[in-house]
Amino acid sequence: MPEEREREPLKFAYWVPNVSGGLVVSDIEQRTDWSYDYNRELAVLAERNGFEYALSQVRYLAGYGASHQHESTSFSLALLLATQRLKVIAAVHPGLWHPAVLAKFIATADHISGGRAAVNVVSGWFKGEFTALGEPWLEHDERYRRSEEFIRVLRASWTDESAEFAGDFYRLRGYDLKPKPLAVPGRAHPEIFQGGNSTAARAMAGRVSDWYFSNGKDFDGVTEQVAEVAASAHGRRVRFGLNGFLIARDTEAEARETLREIVAKADVRAVRGFRDAVRQAGGATADGKGMWADSTFDDLVQYNDGFRSRLIGTPEQVAHRIVEYRRRGVDLLLLGFLHYHEEVAYFGRHVLPIVRDLEASSDASAATPEPIGVRP
Repeated sequence: MPEEREREPLKFAYWVPNVSGGLVVSDIEQRTDWSYDYNRELAVLAERNGFEYALSQVRYLAGYGASHQHESTSFSLALLLATQRLKVIAAVHPGLWHPAVLAKFIATADHISGGRAAVNVVSGWFKGEFTALGEPWLEHDERYRRSEEFIRVLRASWTDESAEFAGDFYRLRGYDLKPKPLAVPGRAHPEIFQGGNSTAARAMAGRVSDWYFSNGKDFDGVTEQVAEVAASAHGRRVRFGLNGFLIARDTEAEARETLREIVAKADVRAVRGFRDAVRQAGGATADGKGMWADSTFDDLVQYNDGFRSRLIGTPEQVAHRIVEYRRRGVDLLLLGFLHYHEEVAYFGRHVLPIVRDLEASSDASAATPEPIGVRP
């Protein structure tokens, strides 16, 4: 693992609850609201408690525990206007946006927010959303080919004068976007995130993306994905983000009981419906490495496998696990919570300080050279 990557402090993002139903498909009480007023307060709270990023979800149809949804790009812009430092990532679907039109929207949001706009390119798993909007549904690897072109057009629109692009899905003929996004130290353009677990997704990330998001994974799963994405990058730096549902409580017993209750009160019909809808996402790949390919019913109660990262326990237990993920190559944790306002504040007070202390200790130890033996 590159030494500079080991030294960089872990970043934290949270899932924006801009869809109804919270972050678990369960009838357990969730003191979380999908309204803008709730989310505006949450964004301010999050940036005060150590979060650098927020990810606005994209859904177009009701189902699987979410009966209502706010559109992601407009909601992201509203959250950028409500905050001062938080970077907000808008999830978007190729096939439902033209990438150059999105590039224009994000460039405007970047100017309005002082350089804090970002985008998450979602290749799509929900066939019904595309067919309901009259758009063709592509096979798995074709969706990722389209997404790669989408990202290449975004980047060309943001960086090239009179951009040209000729692909199978998108074309540019002398497109000159003005104004370009803001010049911000440390980035060439607004950050481009992408998700996916499949071999096609990992290879695409290595070629074109700034960040690769993974569903929840244990240590071995993360190690495998980090290595494979890095190998496909051929010298490019691709940062790694991991999904996790965090349940930190004063005692381990209390945290584990919360998880037990979430699963026990799962909306069985909604979880099964979601499982049936996403089976093709993993099954459509030749090697069975697609999203949710090996997810159990309990895993799918948190629809991005967040329980599998096992961020469950006391603040000390959770912090130690977080730092171990960092050691294995994770650059950012994308977190969900049961009761957002209370638990984001609890994270900032009780978990994050331990994480930063452990990081400092780990980095100091790594920087200390081995003593040279001296003969008596």
